[in-house]
Amino acid sequence: MPDSNAHLKIPNRRHWLRVSMGLSAGLLMPKAHAKSSSLQWRETAMVGLGTTLFLRAGHVDGDRARSGLDAAVAAIRHVEQHMSLFDPASGVSTLNRDGVLHDPHPDLVRVLRLSQQVSAKSQGAFDVTVQPLWLAWAAAQRGGRLPTQAELDAARARVGWQHMQVSDKRVRLTRPGMALTLNGIAQGFAGDRARAALQKHGVEHALIDTGEWSAWGQSPEQSPWTLGIANPRLENALVAKISLDGRALATSSDAHYRFGSDDVHHHIFDPQTGYSPRMIASVTVLANSCALADALTKVMFMGDAAQAIALANRWGVDVLVVDKAGRWRASDRLIGVLRT
Repeated sequence: MPDSNAHLKIPNRRHWLRVSMGLSAGLLMPKAHAKSSSLQWRETAMVGLGTTLFLRAGHVDGDRARSGLDAAVAAIRHVEQHMSLFDPASGVSTLNRDGVLHDPHPDLVRVLRLSQQVSAKSQGAFDVTVQPLWLAWAAAQRGGRLPTQAELDAARARVGWQHMQVSDKRVRLTRPGMALTLNGIAQGFAGDRARAALQKHGVEHALIDTGEWSAWGQSPEQSPWTLGIANPRLENALVAKISLDGRALATSSDAHYRFGSDDVHHHIFDPQTGYSPRMIASVTVLANSCALADALTKVMFMGDAAQAIALANRWGVDVLVVDKAGRWRASDRLIGVLRT
């Protein structure tokens, strides 16, 4: 389920090089082109939302591109302020501690309501209240073991999106011991907010990496932005390349964080069982909303590749799925634009 968060790791140099080279989730960073357009490009990197973030913007006015990036960074920090578990003073941290949050920020309310909608439509496959499961797995890991069934049953008793009450004036968790993690949707929402900030400043060509991806306009090579989908079974290898059409892209993988030495137990939980789904290694979703794409990667992780493609058709999005053996399948519309 939603990616959990109890580990803040500042990316090391090797990770940053992988991001810059397009070998992580994966941007294929365009090189400077001899026939560059009149656009002036500005970029910024930052640590936020528990990972390294990267933003690049092009505008005929370099100062305009820079001011747009500054606004986008502020938008991301705003999301952190209200939705990050790394900040003990955030709205989500306060809610988890007290069981109630009065006068929540409207953006937090928006994300929680979207979470409820996805939970309802997916019959609970997406559930932001899975934080007790993360805590149970993390506690067992610190002891060098896996959690017992009794420990998971106790954690699951504190999970259930139906027991989260959301209004403009108050958010309340109605069961003792409940807790939220928005790591499975907040990065996408940050991408949406950053995009809106850049577009408000007139930026028509940009790339945003908030852990999920959003790109529009042209790259510095005067061509569509191309993302490479990492192979979760082969380091520094790609499954396929996708030229973005203005939509956002989100990827979840069993390789991002594991409990143990294999790919059986990882950071994506099935709320119904407390364990990780067994059939899929990674899911990539393209959608008009980065927040929705982020959430749907977890929904589509719960079954097999055929079920994920059926769900993509139901949600009106595109998906590429890699199974545990490294075989991939994609929705019909996406196959036409993939390059392998």
